Amino acid sequence: MDSLVYSLNATLPIFAVIFLSYVLKRRGFFSEGFIAGADKVIFKLFLPILLFRDIAAGRITETFDLKFFLFCAISTTVYFFAIWAGAELFLRDKSMIGAFTQGAFRGSLAVLGVAFIQNIYGDAGLAPLMIVATVPLYNIYAVLVLTVRSNSRQPGRSLLRSTLVGILTNPIILGILCGLPFSLLEVDFPAVVTKTLDMFAAPATPLALVSIGAGFEGAKAIQKLGPTIAASLIKLVVLPGIFLPIAYAMGFRDQALVALLIMTGAPSTVTCYIMTKNMDGDAVLSSSIIVLTTALSALTMTAALYIMHSIGAI
Repeated sequence: MDSLVYSLNATLPIFAVIFLSYVLKRRGFFSEGFIAGADKVIFKLFLPILLFRDIAAGRITETFDLKFFLFCAISTTVYFFAIWAGAELFLRDKSMIGAFTQGAFRGSLAVLGVAFIQNIYGDAGLAPLMIVATVPLYNIYAVLVLTVRSNSRQPGRSLLRSTLVGILTNPIILGILCGLPFSLLEVDFPAVVTKTLDMFAAPATPLALVSIGAGFEGAKAIQKLGPTIAASLIKLVVLPGIFLPIAYAMGFRDQALVALLIMTGAPSTVTCYIMTKNMDGDAVLSSSIIVLTTALSALTMTAALYIMHSIGAI
């Protein structure tokens, strides 16, 4: 019972906010303009400041874990190419491969990842390190598969270049990197700076969850159901089912294991749809995977946390 209560306390508040925001959107509380504006301010301001604050306030020399960093990067690489190879073998419609692969390997790390770890531990914990290890690879690998399997014949060189520039100018990555010098030099901010950062960081998680719920479009999940279900099972069940036991056997526990659950089992991110649409991939399939993984992740992530807590891993 304790494990069930623990897992519900970790997941239920998050998905309750998402669900209530979805209901409020259908009742007319949120406009499309509000959702677009919220997404922009979360991505470009609130989340970067939150991650900057947590990195700057910590002591990176004490918390940096090379083993954890390498596990995140290597695992991401392994399951990306495995999913792509499987898609090439089993999908008859080759135009779906780009959207399928991206949807099955790329999760919502910065938004839901930070939300989960904050809800359990009170701060971003190892989420910034996991984000730095994986998000650049996410972008590079997504562009690679979408370029190779694009429905158009446009050359991908400019897309690759623009994506690399996008990684270097990504506000979330920049927020983390800007916090590193303050952490390394062990700088203590004056109270007025700390309180200002806290006020900007505070809305990041709740507003991000509201934006996810308000932007949820449930009807899209019924389109291209076969590939959608396959990609969703890979994202929510297969990846954590394979890589979390490996991580546990390697000695990862507590925050590290929760961060790896987010990395492998978080629902697909809206970025998948944006990139797929702009690179002439199967945007309908991409949207369907995002919707279904978001809906089912409430069950799968609660179950994963329950199991991990039951065995004493977290």
